[in-house]
Amino acid sequence: MPHKKTVLVIMGVSGSGKTEIGKLLATKLEYPFFDGDDYHPEANIKKMSSGTPLNDEDRKEWLINLNQLAIEYRYNGAVIACSALKKNYRGLLQAGMGNCLAFVYLQGSFELIKARLEKRKGHFMPIALLQSQFDTLEPPTKAITVSIEESPTEIVEDILEQI
Repeated sequence: MPHKKTVLVIMGVSGSGKTEIGKLLATKLEYPFFDGDDYHPEANIKKMSSGTPLNDEDRKEWLINLNQLAIEYRYNGAVIACSALKKNYRGLLQAGMGNCLAFVYLQGSFELIKARLEKRKGHFMPIALLQSQFDTLEPPTKAITVSIEESPTEIVEDILEQI
């Protein structure tokens, strides 16, 4: 399935399905999958676990690490799950990638995502921080945008049609 977007960043608020969709998409494309949450410094995880939202300074090192990961895979392809809530965060992720990177925005309502988070177990992001994620979100204007109201399989098919 040739296309020039070799690195796809699956973005959206916590609970939008980034990991599940990212893994399914990576399997379809035969790309490795990386969960951006795995690249957070310990201090960030402690801060979020305590119910404190991250600020821009907290996120900077994390986003630079994910950008380095994207650059490493620019020729072979990868799918990276990362909230990428603000335009300047996406700029850090995009740095040095040219046209090789595309964002896939998983769009859903606060109510739908809150209901999903209430069912989720074992994640460090508390439901209480969901509103702060929506408050921070600057929806992308240049992204593949898909509704999360469909099934995961339908969402992945929609993404594949758009890339």
